[in-house]
Amino acid sequence: MSNGYMSPEYARYGHFSEKLDVFSFGVLLLEIVSGKKNAAFYHFEHSPTLAGWAWEMWKDGRGTEVIDESVRETCRLDEALKCIHLGFLCVQEAPADRPTMSSIIRMLQGNESTSLPPSKEPAFSTHRNSSHDHSSETPTIFSQNTVTTSLPEGR
Repeated sequence: MSNGYMSPEYARYGHFSEKLDVFSFGVLLLEIVSGKKNAAFYHFEHSPTLAGWAWEMWKDGRGTEVIDESVRETCRLDEALKCIHLGFLCVQEAPADRPTMSSIIRMLQGNESTSLPPSKEPAFSTHRNSSHDHSSETPTIFSQNTVTTSLPEGR
């Protein structure tokens, strides 16, 4: 089950940080570029999250396969790849590793994707290369939140 747009520090411990919105923005960037919804995403062979799946594709040199066909047709490939890279920077496990929103804006406005800092494996991905051992932590059960709308009609 996906944590949607929740950052790891909030999902696991209920801690707020100034980088909560940065994490959510990163998920949103990946959703826009890939054309896939994080909440409805599950690819068992790679990762239970959109970010994890995209990361596997990225590190295997298949980042262009993450890009939705409609995005490919309407955007420059280098811009779409830059957005994927920025998405990864935003969904880092540790809040300190995520950029600030002002630096994200500067990176989006910049011309060179080569000037972006390297990213690490995103939070909530299946394959973890972190030095932090999560085995002693109590697993958290997450539920999927859904919203329904009703529109009243006059007689």
